[in-house]
Amino acid sequence: MLKEKIMNSKKVLRILVVLPLYGGSLPVGRFCVAALKEMGHLVETFEAPEFYDAYNALDNLKVTSDRHQYLQNSFLQVLSQAVLAKTETFEPDMVLSMAQAPLTHQALKRLRRDNVLTAMWFVEDFRLFTYWQSFAPLYDIFAVIQKDHFFDKLKDIGVENTLYLPLAAHPEFHRPLDINSIDTRKYGSDVSFMGAGYPNRRMAFRTLIHHGLKIWGSEWEGDHVLDKYIQLGGRRVSSEECVKIFNATKINLNLHSSINVDNIVSDGDFINPRTFEIAACGAFQLVDRRKLMPEAFKDGELAYFDNLKDLDDKISYFLDHPEERKSYAEKGRKRVLADHTYVIRMQTLINFATEKILGWPKERESDTFFGQDFPEDIKNNVIQLIEKLGLPLSVNFEDLVSAVRMQHGELSPLDTAILFLDEWKKTYKR
Repeated sequence: MLKEKIMNSKKVLRILVVLPLYGGSLPVGRFCVAALKEMGHLVETFEAPEFYDAYNALDNLKVTSDRHQYLQNSFLQVLSQAVLAKTETFEPDMVLSMAQAPLTHQALKRLRRDNVLTAMWFVEDFRLFTYWQSFAPLYDIFAVIQKDHFFDKLKDIGVENTLYLPLAAHPEFHRPLDINSIDTRKYGSDVSFMGAGYPNRRMAFRTLIHHGLKIWGSEWEGDHVLDKYIQLGGRRVSSEECVKIFNATKINLNLHSSINVDNIVSDGDFINPRTFEIAACGAFQLVDRRKLMPEAFKDGELAYFDNLKDLDDKISYFLDHPEERKSYAEKGRKRVLADHTYVIRMQTLINFATEKILGWPKERESDTFFGQDFPEDIKNNVIQLIEKLGLPLSVNFEDLVSAVRMQHGELSPLDTAILFLDEWKKTYKR
């Protein structure tokens, strides 16, 4: 029975996730880390945000612009070297970079030379953020949230392994909450929007303030019409606060960003993370139609609007029809849980890499712990430890040791014994 359980377990991968210094892909990266761990993989995170204050401190040096740019580039070079050092120590099967991760061309070339698989999840609009043209050819896999013209443009510059990987939600985090009275007063409203102050949103929301609109998020400065509707002084809202806002709001407005004020509802392609996150919370949203939405949601799972007049009318309608809001919310949540979680996205990425990259992942030269001749009671104790660490029973001894080392807190006698055995094996091999 034990052998059968081991053989049926999935392979454990080592994945290094490189986060950006800041920005919208930072929470996405953290949800990827959580999902990969939930899947039983060994995950290390390069915490670039820990260096953000030092990076910003360069702005206060009062030096010429060319020297300032030189120092910024040098700082990013140091971060890239830190990623390489972490890679050498952790020996990952994959280095997964989020958009704007601090990896230079030289670092990516070094990883390719060392046969380390690299992937980037470019969770941005390729039309606005064009640095992909320089970096995409240096990644083994380039995952994107758009299709059509983007795939063609990537192919034109030699990028073959392109994967459409839409955004998602993490159900352990994005979930229905029982909001207490204090948080209801703070975060609740009939109608709210959470996001950055793009030009099309500024224009749209000026016509919707009669609904008692609350606006959450940053980059809304200088708008005197909307100023008194902006919450928390216009600071960036944490992921935890977002979940409370979604849950406490009757109608969550979800207008995708655009810099074109003449086209407020842009009819674009990519689906933003709020679409999945609001739905996962079991909350109701009014969202503008996107070209890729029919692939992600069926009729009756999301409530759409087509233009500003339509949005205004539907706000009034759905405020008066709570049962219809509830129906949409329940169906939307069910769809996200079935098809649009970060666990599903990470498995899709791993499957794609396995299919496209010959010989990946490489087999590690290490036996499973259960290949050792140990008494049954010791093996049972190890099984309990493996399950506690969230690993499959097929985990090899080397990865088990790595997982034990990554734990926080005091070592148990079994932890100590495994680490001692690892040192003994290394000495014996030498």
